[in-house]
Amino acid sequence: MASVNKIEELLEKYFEATATVAEENELRSYFSQERVAPHLEEYKPLFNYFSVAKEEKSTQDVPLKPRRNTSYLKWISVAAVAALVFGIYLNRPGTASLHEEYTPEEIRSAQLALALLSDNFNKGTEGAAYLKEFEKNTNRFLSNE
Repeated sequence: MASVNKIEELLEKYFEATATVAEENELRSYFSQERVAPHLEEYKPLFNYFSVAKEEKSTQDVPLKPRRNTSYLKWISVAAVAALVFGIYLNRPGTASLHEEYTPEEIRSAQLALALLSDNFNKGTEGAAYLKEFEKNTNRFLSNE
């Protein structure tokens, strides 16, 4: 049986997070006994809790791979198809040029609207890149447990 002085030293090391596994096991062993020094009684529930919690098993299933959010990919696909169709429409042979059909003010307004759409789309794809990085790091964290 360890002396009270040694247990006090081990407790100090334990709370400073410098105790080894063997020393922690010695503390658990000491505090699992019926007779503990009166001034150390307050630590008994702490170490008994760890002994009991160690034996507990979870019955809940934990998914290992989080469900991937691919909705942003759908919107990128929709935007790409819309840009392609718009480009094909503008390059049709036999149609009048934009300057013949629309006034310069209408063309400028459409350019501003498309620039705004492009800026917002780029912000959305940047956000998706951050989400992808977050997901990668989260998966790395989950796989290390």
